[in-house]
Amino acid sequence: MYETTRESSTLIGIPDDLVVQNYQRANTPTSNIQTDVAVAAPPVLTQPITVNVPISETIKQGYLEVKSIGTEEVIAAIELLSPVNKKAGKGREQYEYKRETILDSSTHLVEIYLLRKGQRMAISPDGIKSDYLILVCRCDRRPLADLYAFNLREAIPAFPLPLRPEYSEPVLNLKTVIDDIYDQGYYDDILDYSQDPVPALSETDAVWAEKLLRDLGLR
Repeated sequence: MYETTRESSTLIGIPDDLVVQNYQRANTPTSNIQTDVAVAAPPVLTQPITVNVPISETIKQGYLEVKSIGTEEVIAAIELLSPVNKKAGKGREQYEYKRETILDSSTHLVEIYLLRKGQRMAISPDGIKSDYLILVCRCDRRPLADLYAFNLREAIPAFPLPLRPEYSEPVLNLKTVIDDIYDQGYYDDILDYSQDPVPALSETDAVWAEKLLRDLGLR
């Protein structure tokens, strides 16, 4: 493309597709007008492949802290382990760092494992066989801790919530809490009990669960 004056012409750019038209003066007969058009051939488009691009995801983790009135000192931290905590990745690494920070402090730690799938946090000995765990780790007994191990067909055990020596320790009945949440949230209408659990149950537990669900009219 050119910018033209009577004295000179200046090149200001070359377009990808070039259309050139030369016109005679207005008084030139129409039959003498010459028009040249040159158009570049359109490029051949290659069909793309559909792929996934990783994007960041914000995951919020819930937890409970028992604090001292006035000083706001954290006396006990209660952690309910989630799928993110129990599989390799950033979520587990962040929780491991938080766990180490708590264990190096004067804060009691309570960890509740209600998920059968995934890798547990470091506990010694590590060969304890059970579906679920509740770990009560008192700051004044470390590295010793109290472990409540239970299986699918057993009731969730009640456990004491560790506090400061001057306070009486309440006993937490987690089963009652879960039962209340289940009833208030109408989970019997929300959950699809026709689906098999993941991970799969053992053969004996599967037979027990099938009979229980049929007796309750959920299958």
